[in-house]
Amino acid sequence: MFFFLSKVLLFMLSPFFWLILCIGLYIFWKNQRWKKALKWTSVGIFVFFSNSVIFSLFCGMWEYPGIKKTQLKQHDVAIVLGGMSEYNNDLDVLSIRRPGDRIFQAVTLYKKGKVKKILISGDSGHLGDHGLHEARQMKEILVGWGIPETDIITEEKSVNTHENAKNTCKLLKRSYPEFKSFVLITSGMHMRRAMGCFQKEGLKVTPYSTDLYTNRSRNFYWDQYIIPNMHNFSVWQDLLKEMVGYAVYDTVGYI
Repeated sequence: MFFFLSKVLLFMLSPFFWLILCIGLYIFWKNQRWKKALKWTSVGIFVFFSNSVIFSLFCGMWEYPGIKKTQLKQHDVAIVLGGMSEYNNDLDVLSIRRPGDRIFQAVTLYKKGKVKKILISGDSGHLGDHGLHEARQMKEILVGWGIPETDIITEEKSVNTHENAKNTCKLLKRSYPEFKSFVLITSGMHMRRAMGCFQKEGLKVTPYSTDLYTNRSRNFYWDQYIIPNMHNFSVWQDLLKEMVGYAVYDTVGYI
């Protein structure tokens, strides 16, 4: 039930949903005073949530900063959280999305000798069976790329961040007690909630943020100031999801 309600809440958090709702009410509302308010509310939502600079500045207040690879000490295991791909059932192939930077960075750290093992945690975050079994399928790809199967560990049951932490910690304590140092790899926007979950389970991790959105140097291009970008509606939804998700996890005791 919690998993289902979280998906419904995610839809309600979408600024694009708010925009469509305001436009719909504007069309059907009869009161002219309310129609005027709804019109300018719709314009305000569009301008605010489509602006790239505004999003970057707000995101920077939440997103966990990244570090350079040279700053990272050697660790036994890189824990990579799922939610980075979809499964294309037509082609029977795993399709990477932007959060796929997580596995890209993990492999890079492995190849540079920064980590000895890669642990991939997560099955599928969908309500139904979409063909995605991420940890297992990603392992098959990495083995095909030449990484020894013994260097890839999978946790294949979790469907959310709380279960990622709970199941991964159980797996490590049960089957790999010799490992002592861990680097947690996930999106910078997701890192605060993820770290809270792992700390709650008693596992000390070093954060390594990926697929970062924030321009911390604030060297924006001119078009980011004035040209609307509809993709920002989607990433605003992701940001709001993480902020609300953190509050909910804190309330129910997951962090």
